[in-house]
Amino acid sequence: MESKAREGASPTDGATGVAINHAGRRVLLKWHRLRRSAQDPLFSAHVLAEGLRLGASMEIDLRVTRDGGFAVLHDERLDEETSGAGLVAERTGEEIRELHYAEPARDGAPRAVMLAEDIAELLGPAHPDALLQLDMKDDLSEGRRGVDRLAELFAGHQKHLVVSGDDTDLTRAIGEKLPGMKQGLEPSFRLLDLYRAGEKDKLASQLSGELGGPVRPYIVYLWWQLVLDADADGIDLIRVCHDRGALVDAWTFNLADPGAGFSDEEWRKFSRLLELGADQISTDEAIATERAYYMRASAG
Repeated sequence: MESKAREGASPTDGATGVAINHAGRRVLLKWHRLRRSAQDPLFSAHVLAEGLRLGASMEIDLRVTRDGGFAVLHDERLDEETSGAGLVAERTGEEIRELHYAEPARDGAPRAVMLAEDIAELLGPAHPDALLQLDMKDDLSEGRRGVDRLAELFAGHQKHLVVSGDDTDLTRAIGEKLPGMKQGLEPSFRLLDLYRAGEKDKLASQLSGELGGPVRPYIVYLWWQLVLDADADGIDLIRVCHDRGALVDAWTFNLADPGAGFSDEEWRKFSRLLELGADQISTDEAIATERAYYMRASAG
């Protein structure tokens, strides 16, 4: 097991970026947008293959295309992430496949934009612990036309997948088609609206209500800064999730200087997330975070 391999290891030995051990708990480090390091290009097929081999937790974003498929992209527009321009939803999958990501491979080679079909093909055999989050970036009105196709593509890989998105209706629709797939809940922006409106006393009840809603999540994605701000006001959002049987991912925690490790302030915040019981930390610097954690932990 990965957790046992890390026990007793020196801070820099064999870092994989998969997980850290904290107070007897194995806390996963999720590879945000398929980055294990900030040097990795966005949505790297190479990183996906490595994560599947190691049993990592990973994430990709999906945007619906004009013909009801899904492209592995975060933004609504193609302009910044790819060699193209305009709305993703106005291009067919084959048109998008002709484009390249703005970030080349590490060796400088261009990389074609991936579609959901490419991800399904890459999944193949995987470590039993490997988990890929499909973060849907459109709402049900746009994504509905692609649900059946997505179900066909991923029917044989459900145990390695978790579907999530800002629109719980789309998450639910996909979950109904793929009942063996885990479901995730992303309530952070709704909670943040309450927090910024000065209605902090409603945070716990809002979150609890969503946890009891139509999406019964395996995992809840919470913005790490909101978790800590609520904690400072005596509101434990992670406990609310745990009391409902859901795990918590705190997103997206990145070191300002990965090579230097944690600053004192970063260590204070990261440690508090672990103390509160975060089950997973999303990061673009999983290997650096693992190394930095053990260096700090060994220093006492």
